[in-house]
Amino acid sequence: MNELENGYPVRKYKMPIKRYCQTLTLNCDNEKLEKYISAHSPQNIWKEIPQGIKQVGILNMEIFIDGHLLFMIVETPIDFDWNVAMKKLAQLPRQAEWEAYVALLQGVDPSATSDEKWKLMKQIFSL
Repeated sequence: MNELENGYPVRKYKMPIKRYCQTLTLNCDNEKLEKYISAHSPQNIWKEIPQGIKQVGILNMEIFIDGHLLFMIVETPIDFDWNVAMKKLAQLPRQAEWEAYVALLQGVDPSATSDEKWKLMKQIFSL
């Protein structure tokens, strides 16, 4: 069995958190898809990117893939302000360069910010 059947561990926090869920459909060929996946691996991701994500107050971020559909979970403190954080993130060193680079692999507008490409999802069920 692999992690798909075993599930993924969930981080525990010593404070209340909230989650944001986003989706993005990649409009690219399979070669660019593989490059996109590779760019997000621990050995290839630019060090400034996870540093900046943490700097704006994000506790954890996970991206999942099914074909060309991406699903992202973002965990933050309860008092996190999404709009303020995304504006701050867009201004951090190398963030715009990273967004332009991955946009070429995503098949989207290279001038789009992360917040413009990724669409927040509405929760319709909770158990």
